[in-house]
Amino acid sequence: MAGPVGDSERSLFGEIIDWMLAPLLLVWPLSIVLTHYLAGSVANYSYDQALLGRVAAITRQITLNGDEPSLPAAARALLRIDESDTVYFRLATRGGRFLAGDRDLPRAEIAAGETPTPGKIYLRDGQHDGQDLRIAYTFLGEPARDENDWVLVEIAETTDQRNQLTSKIVASVALPQFAIIPLAIVLVWFGLSRGLRPLNRLRRTIETRDPGDLSPIATRRVPEELEPLVEAFNEMLGRMKGNVEAQQRFVADAAHQLRTPLTGLKTQAQFAMRETDPESLRHALRQIATGVDRAGHLANQLLTLARAASGEPAQQGHEPLDLALLLREVVEEWVRAASEKGIDLGYEADGPAPIAGNALLLRELIRNLIDNALRYTPAGGHVTCRVTVDGGSVGIEIEDNGIGIGNAQAERLFERFYRGDDSNTTGSGLGLAIVQEIAGQHTARASLQANPKGSGAIARVVFPAWRPVMPLPAGGERRKTPRRPSGR
Repeated sequence: MAGPVGDSERSLFGEIIDWMLAPLLLVWPLSIVLTHYLAGSVANYSYDQALLGRVAAITRQITLNGDEPSLPAAARALLRIDESDTVYFRLATRGGRFLAGDRDLPRAEIAAGETPTPGKIYLRDGQHDGQDLRIAYTFLGEPARDENDWVLVEIAETTDQRNQLTSKIVASVALPQFAIIPLAIVLVWFGLSRGLRPLNRLRRTIETRDPGDLSPIATRRVPEELEPLVEAFNEMLGRMKGNVEAQQRFVADAAHQLRTPLTGLKTQAQFAMRETDPESLRHALRQIATGVDRAGHLANQLLTLARAASGEPAQQGHEPLDLALLLREVVEEWVRAASEKGIDLGYEADGPAPIAGNALLLRELIRNLIDNALRYTPAGGHVTCRVTVDGGSVGIEIEDNGIGIGNAQAERLFERFYRGDDSNTTGSGLGLAIVQEIAGQHTARASLQANPKGSGAIARVVFPAWRPVMPLPAGGERRKTPRRPSGR
């Protein structure tokens, strides 16, 4: 037995048909009821006017001769001539004395204290022998005549003709609808089929695309209502393309860069297996440990670069943070490593520096800048990390007095795996590439230039300041981390 149909399996075509036809099938009976009411009003108005005219015509032929009114025989015969309806009439005084006509015709009841106007024709409903009647009546009299002697003239007709006319009007309206509604359903079906063709064409376009084709879908023939959907889909394809390219770059970089250290590790392991001298064996093992550290550092940098290049942090969003506090925390992590290399590592800041960013990646950016500075600064040198605030921008600077750089190298050092002209330092050439990638995701500018104070270089990353300023720890004074003497 087939399981229940989920929401994802519902047909858009069927949904539209349901919502279009259901109101139509509901409104159609209501239209019949409204048509019947309006047709009855039209029929009653027409026959009421004819009945009023008949009362007026008969009244003009009645003469009052003393106490007995006179109605010509021709007028009485005219009242009885009606092939499709039955007509009754009755003449009586207002006081209740019967004069002529149908004695048992319902008598017009006048409310107590109400005085009718002679000559004015009134209408009312009544019944006679189980038949519904429409009755028109008027009074004949003179002001000088006693009101009880006024003559009441009543003419009544059954409602058969009215009902027949109402039925004909309703039939003339309803019968065409029996043909129009099925025709409307067919036209709606055809119109929807035509209207959904662009959607089906878009579905076929997506289905027939090559699995590796992540190019955007053209919106030239896409209806206006589908453009937001296609644009959103193209944005998703763009993100997927970026992720795929980042993965491909990571695989290519990892395959290229890990090959050399792994080969070295294998060579060192082979040397160690052949060594019999304990001291030589320990030296080989130290070389292996160093190679493992380098390979691990390279792998971590490759993973960081791949994560930064994939745009993952941008999707998570940035949060307000204090760059000065973040820089101080990272600098404190590197004080011991700097001291072991005999390098003086310091920190300077002029108060809070609010920006919006991803703290995890910004820590990685700062670590790479400090690591790069320490690698290219000899023992006895110094590295200073500072935060600058200038109007609408916030920057960090890592200044060293190491080997320095040339102007021609400044731009190329941000390329992947480029290590400059110095061959005495260890590194993968990925640190500044990671800095550039993370800076780009924070709308920041990363640069590297020679130190104008002498030897060394200054790495600088400038971020847009965050406004409004969030509450940050007070600390307007100039701060520095403790410097540890390194061989001086």
